[in-house]
Amino acid sequence: MAERIDPIANDPASNMQSGARIALAGMLVNIVLTAAKLTAGVLGNSYVLIADGIESALDIAGSFVIWGGLKLSLRPPDATHPYGHGKAEPLAAAVVAALVLLASIGLAIESVREILTPHHGPAAFTLLVLVVVIATKEFLYRVVMNLGKRVESTAVKTDAWHHRADALTSTAAFVGITIALIGGEKWHAADDWAALFACAIIAANGWRLLMPALHEMLDTAPRGEILETIQRAAGSVAGVVEVEKCLVRKMGVFFYVDLHVGVGGAISVRDGHAIAHQVKDAIKNTDARIADVLVHIEPAGS
Repeated sequence: MAERIDPIANDPASNMQSGARIALAGMLVNIVLTAAKLTAGVLGNSYVLIADGIESALDIAGSFVIWGGLKLSLRPPDATHPYGHGKAEPLAAAVVAALVLLASIGLAIESVREILTPHHGPAAFTLLVLVVVIATKEFLYRVVMNLGKRVESTAVKTDAWHHRADALTSTAAFVGITIALIGGEKWHAADDWAALFACAIIAANGWRLLMPALHEMLDTAPRGEILETIQRAAGSVAGVVEVEKCLVRKMGVFFYVDLHVGVGGAISVRDGHAIAHQVKDAIKNTDARIADVLVHIEPAGS
């Protein structure tokens, strides 16, 4: 009997809708936090907080791109896109990752300029803003990442890491401002060094986000139990002697399967055709995310 995965937990349309909703919610939260960071950074004379606010502003654009990519990936197959629009999801993730990398470079340049330019130290009230930001962003990271892992969405996971990166850069800002406040005038540059450190975190996060998206766009074979599940389902069909050349590619949250099935060489074409349909149905019944299965019938042992 083929293993059956919970159809509710793996309903592609529902998963994508959940991802789109949470991306939209994250975008609204980022708007509020960005305004708070930039205002506190300007009034509190903290460049690291301004840099953090700019990074959050890019998060708003990123969440919008993720939301758009998830909505586009839900479109059904058509004449020009017979495999659907699932690639819009990793493409959105790649665009966001590129924005993160570009932001890290720009902010690093500005951080160096601030280090070389004498200025007043940051205000103490900026620390309170950062505490709120860190707590909020870490909470969002955990919620969004749990969803991303459940639905196996590269774009949703990318959005989650945006929140974690923001929490890390805000932590760096907190440390830098604290050192500047305790150390006095000689340590005012600690705020700017913290901004430079935050840029390194942002850049590392951008690279981390970019690679999975590129792998998916290049049809890298998915990992996990899905291959074993597919092979077991195919092998459970009466008349199947062997299963080989099982190839799976991911399109958004959907999977497309190509596999060769060995059957008895003496059976009729009609019987082989019937077995192929049974194999296809058995595989699709294991997981609602499997959109299509192409079965090639050949004589066993050939």
